[in-house]
Amino acid sequence: MAPRDPEATKARIFEAAVAEFARHGIAGARIDRIAAEAKANKQLIYAYFGNKAELFAIVLEKKMLHLAEDVPVVPDDIESWIDRVMDYHAAHPELLRLLFWEGLEYGSAELPHESARQEHYVRKVAALRDGQDRGVITDAVPAADLLFLLTALANWTAVVPQMRRILVGDGEDAQDRLRASVKEAARRLTAR
Repeated sequence: MAPRDPEATKARIFEAAVAEFARHGIAGARIDRIAAEAKANKQLIYAYFGNKAELFAIVLEKKMLHLAEDVPVVPDDIESWIDRVMDYHAAHPELLRLLFWEGLEYGSAELPHESARQEHYVRKVAALRDGQDRGVITDAVPAADLLFLLTALANWTAVVPQMRRILVGDGEDAQDRLRASVKEAARRLTAR
């Protein structure tokens, strides 16, 4: 009999949960399917992560932390930051799906682990505010609002690919043109 490896089991559960929640949302996700995919029993999932809502919160929190680590806000080079955000979401489409499921299921109600999420954004807003204080980007728009607008601008093409295809086209030239337009809009939005 092989020795148990709790960390490997947790990692398998986590990856299975990411896929399940991205596909089905919180309400539609099934712990049975997560357990089957992770080759773990349901009791381990509950023991390691708590209930389904708690598991979703942990999954989203870790995925957002991964994004924050991989793509820190860089006010000195907004266009490059936009590129990295768009590339990240192209490589990790599950994060935006998780965020949209969260929005659909929670609306404007308080989220599990919301204070930790706010701390995550405090650092990003502070980076933009620092850029404003140094005169690198405009201070005409409050830093938190600016982060919200820039994030929306960078993410929307991945969130609604059907609208991107209908409005802009689906070829590589159309996608390159749209990316250049998004970066130009971000540059203008932040220009001094």
